[in-house]
Amino acid sequence: MKGAKRLWLWFIGVNVALVGVILYSAMAPGALTKTMLLPGETSHGHYQIEMRCDVCHTEGNGIREDACLDCHAEELRLAKDTHPSSKFNDPVNAEMLATLDAQSCLTCHREHVQEQTLEMGLTMPSDYCYHCHQETLESRPSHANFAFDSCATAGCHNYHDNRALYENFLNKHASEEDFLAEMVGLVRPEKTPVFTAPNKNTAGLAAENTADISAEITADAPETFPSDPVILEEWASTAHAAAGVNCSDCHAPLTVSDTSTPNQPSETEPTWDAAVSHETCGRCHEQQLETFLQGHHGMRLAQDLSPMTPAQARLPMHVDAAHRELDCNACHTGHRFDTTFASVDACLTCHNDDHSNAFLQTSHFQAWQSELAGDSPQGSGVTCATCHMPRLEDDDGEVWVQHNQNANLRPNEKMIREVCMHCHGLAFSIDALADRELIRQCFGSSPSKHVESVDLAQSWFEEKERQKEARRKKRQSK
Repeated sequence: MKGAKRLWLWFIGVNVALVGVILYSAMAPGALTKTMLLPGETSHGHYQIEMRCDVCHTEGNGIREDACLDCHAEELRLAKDTHPSSKFNDPVNAEMLATLDAQSCLTCHREHVQEQTLEMGLTMPSDYCYHCHQETLESRPSHANFAFDSCATAGCHNYHDNRALYENFLNKHASEEDFLAEMVGLVRPEKTPVFTAPNKNTAGLAAENTADISAEITADAPETFPSDPVILEEWASTAHAAAGVNCSDCHAPLTVSDTSTPNQPSETEPTWDAAVSHETCGRCHEQQLETFLQGHHGMRLAQDLSPMTPAQARLPMHVDAAHRELDCNACHTGHRFDTTFASVDACLTCHNDDHSNAFLQTSHFQAWQSELAGDSPQGSGVTCATCHMPRLEDDDGEVWVQHNQNANLRPNEKMIREVCMHCHGLAFSIDALADRELIRQCFGSSPSKHVESVDLAQSWFEEKERQKEARRKKRQSK
C-alpha cells in the first residue's frame, strides 16, 4: 500500500513539474525551455530570438502583421522597396493580389516550416516572379529561354532591393574595368590623443608621466578606484582620450530620472560600475549601437535576452570561444577600443568557417598588412570589417561604421554599392558575389562564373537607341 501511495505521489509530482515547465515556457519571455514548444525550426534570420515568441505572436498565438516592419521598415525604406505594399493599393495592380497577396510579408516569409524554407527565409515556390511577369518572356527575347524560377538568381533580380541591379545603373557602369585605378573608400578622420604615453614597457613608466595621465582621468573617479598604469597608458592612446572622454563618462555616466515636475528631468547620482554596458557606448555611438542591435551579433540584446555567444551560432565557430558574450567589448577590448583588432582578429577569434579561415591567404589580407606596415595609404587595406561592417557617410557628412554585419549579406548584392565598387567594376562585382566557390575561398581569386545582367542591360539600351535612330531617320525621309 505504501508503495502504491509513493508511486502516486511520484506521478503527481512529475506532472506538476511538467505543467510548471510548460507554463513557465509559455509565460516567461526569454525562457530557454521555449524551444521545446516550437512547432518547427526557426529560420536563419530569426533563430537567435526564437525564445521571444511574443515579439511576433499575439497572446492568442496569432501572428502580428506589423511585427516584420517593427524591425525591417527602415531597411526597406533605404532599399527603395521595389514591391512595397502601397504599390498594390493602386486599383491598377489590384488583380495581381489574386495571384500573390503582396501586401502581407507572411505570404512569402513564414516561420517554423523548415521543409519549405529557401534562402532569404522565402517559404513559397521560387517561381513566384513568373506568375506576375509572364509578359517579360515576350517583351524581352533575351529572357525567352530562362527558367521560371531563375529570376532571383544571384546577380539578376531581388524582390525588395535592386539598388545595384536596375537597368540604368547596370548600363551606366557597363564599361568599368575589373579593378579600378583608384580606391574610393571612406576614411575616418584621425584624432590626436590628448596624451602621448612613453613608448616603452608600461612597468617602466616614469612617475611624473603616470601622474600627468592619472590626474586627468582619475580626477572624477572614486578614491578607492585603483590607478592602473597599464589601463592609463592604453586609454591615453585612444580617440576617447583625444575627445576628452574620462573614466566617469563610461563607468559612472549620469542618467536622467523622472521627476514630479513635468518636462524637467533631473540627473541621478552616478554609481561606479566596472562593467560598461552597450547602452553606455550608445550614448556617443548612437548609429553604431542601433545597427549593432539589428544584426545577429546584437539582436538578442535588442529583445532583452542574454548576449549572443558563438555556441549559439549556426556557422562553425572556434570551440574555445563558445561562451564568449558578444557585446561592444567583445570586439573593442576595454580601454584600448582597438579598431585594428576589431577589424580582423576579433572576427577570426570566433569564426571558424571556410570563408573566414581563407581570408589570411587572400590579396585583400596582403593589402591590409601593407597598410599596417605603413607601405600603403590609410584605408587601402581590406579587412573583414571593410566588407561586413563598411564605413558609411550620413546626411551631415560624418563617416561612421555600419555595425549590422548582416545588412549587406542577405542578399549579398547589397554589398555591391557600399563595398565592392570601391575597388572593382560592377560586372566583376556581380560575378564574384554569384560565385559560391569563390565566396567559400573568401575571394582569393577572380570569379569563374559570369552573370549576364550587365550585358543584357547594355544590349537593351543599345537596341532602344537603334530603334530611336530608325524612327528619327524615318521622320526625316518623309
